[in-house]
Amino acid sequence: MENKNITESENMLKKAEPKYLKLYRTIAGDIAAGVYKTGDKLPSKRTLSDKYSLSLVTVEHALEALSDEGYVTPVERKGYFVSYTGSQGQYSLPASGNRLHPAEPMRAEELPGPAFPFSAWAKTVRQTLSERQRKIFERSPNQGHEELRTALSEFLARSRNIRCSAGQIVVGSGSAYLYERLIQTLGRERIYAIESPSYHMIERVYSAGNVSYEMLKIGQDGILTSELERSRASVLHITPYRSFPSGVTAQAGKRAEYLSWASIPGRFIIEDDVESEFTILNNTFDPLFTLSEDGNVIYMNSFSVTLSPALRISYMILPEKIIDKYKEKAGFYPCPVPTFEQLILAGFINSGEFERYINRVRREKRASARGTHSTL
Repeated sequence: MENKNITESENMLKKAEPKYLKLYRTIAGDIAAGVYKTGDKLPSKRTLSDKYSLSLVTVEHALEALSDEGYVTPVERKGYFVSYTGSQGQYSLPASGNRLHPAEPMRAEELPGPAFPFSAWAKTVRQTLSERQRKIFERSPNQGHEELRTALSEFLARSRNIRCSAGQIVVGSGSAYLYERLIQTLGRERIYAIESPSYHMIERVYSAGNVSYEMLKIGQDGILTSELERSRASVLHITPYRSFPSGVTAQAGKRAEYLSWASIPGRFIIEDDVESEFTILNNTFDPLFTLSEDGNVIYMNSFSVTLSPALRISYMILPEKIIDKYKEKAGFYPCPVPTFEQLILAGFINSGEFERYINRVRREKRASARGTHSTL
């Protein structure tokens, strides 16, 4: 297996991104394309190091990322074996091998902790008050203030590899508000599917919205394949990063299965990506919104966990194909988030303080996890 040819995906190594992430994407692409099949042993670290002229440390980081994402499983003193099986959503796991487990899921009402830069937040508030005196009294556009939506668009491109325009973003006062707008946009005649168990507010919104919905059981890495196959739903609401309260994370094969499910015309995925910024991985990986080739994934996130539940600012990114429908069905609602708060958040993101804060929290969580769990 060590002499297996690398496909065209090795061209990805030329992109301007960290070397270990380039190698991660290259090998992940080869696994998804079937160059490496389930159960295959990857080339050794030394072989990969020589082939790509990379240090062993860089190769190790890439392999760790592949392991964390569920593409491969490490076996002590033997190497890394492919566990990804594509759209089947199943894994063939070698009998041994320890992995770094994710930290415990954060409850929605918890604050992130002492890493929050209160002084930087206060400075942004003062600057907004002094420099935007008249602006803070202006009425926000219905989809949210353009400055905040632009800041979000640029931040998401840097941090999540999401490419979207400010015009695709809708700002709302909490995720529940946006769930309701999506029901209006996609239609009450549809059947919606949500994870079981899931965050209680999700089910309550669909119940209050007088729509039919199904509860699909979660397995070790996401919704069970059998549950997806039996579902009559045309909209799948998932939290692939970490489902609450189970703490389950959808691995690479399961995410591919979700996208395969959504490839049927007329189907949509609502990707609730809350808390993903606080991953303990060294980098975050592409969400379904970015991976989808059908343009039918609606991306959602909230600052209720990353900043504070009291802030009540969430947002969603609409696929191009439903923007006009959203404007017709739900775009007439005024944005419920005060302009002042939107401008503060935009300034906090643009200053770089939000990303620095996120990185501090991730380092703290990573150190805590490594102190309590074994690694390979």
